[in-house]
Amino acid sequence: MTPAVQSLIIANIVCFMLQSFVGGDLVSSLALWPLNGPFMPWQLVSYAFLHGSVMHIAFNMYGLWMFGRELEALLGRKVFYQLYFASVLTAGIMQVLVTTLSGGMYPTVGASGGVFGLLLAYGMFFPHRVIMLLLPPVAMPARMFVFLYAAMELFLGVTGTQAGVAHFAHLGGMIGAYLVIQFGNRGRWR
Repeated sequence: MTPAVQSLIIANIVCFMLQSFVGGDLVSSLALWPLNGPFMPWQLVSYAFLHGSVMHIAFNMYGLWMFGRELEALLGRKVFYQLYFASVLTAGIMQVLVTTLSGGMYPTVGASGGVFGLLLAYGMFFPHRVIMLLLPPVAMPARMFVFLYAAMELFLGVTGTQAGVAHFAHLGGMIGAYLVIQFGNRGRWR
């Protein structure tokens, strides 16, 4: 496991354990709230270290491990952190905008925005790598997987089919990764 990926996984697990023991007010102040709620600027990053359940953190850490290792090896630790936290930040901004505009008054937690940013970067840097889906068991190139997943997130977000999932935050994470890849450190990997 690469150092940045390992440190992020450890930080998420430690925060999840603290969240489980402390709970309450601390979690409420670190979760991401809409602007018309108890929003604080630090929540644009702190929300990414909280998770709603064991399955939530397990899937996010699996995605972080799966896509992050090769990206960190390719980009280096510093650029990997930039990519990840830009994705977390743009996911948070997108979620705040959506919840504020929709009048929603609920907190958002989870590293999914950062993981979706890594997913997009993986598809851009390794477009022809084959990814095997679990359900259904179908193999497809990473680029196609990313495109289909983004289209599904957009559809689910617009239709509101899957309540309780921050689909627009996922898309926001992808936007952050795209911006870092296109405009940041360009000469380093092209």
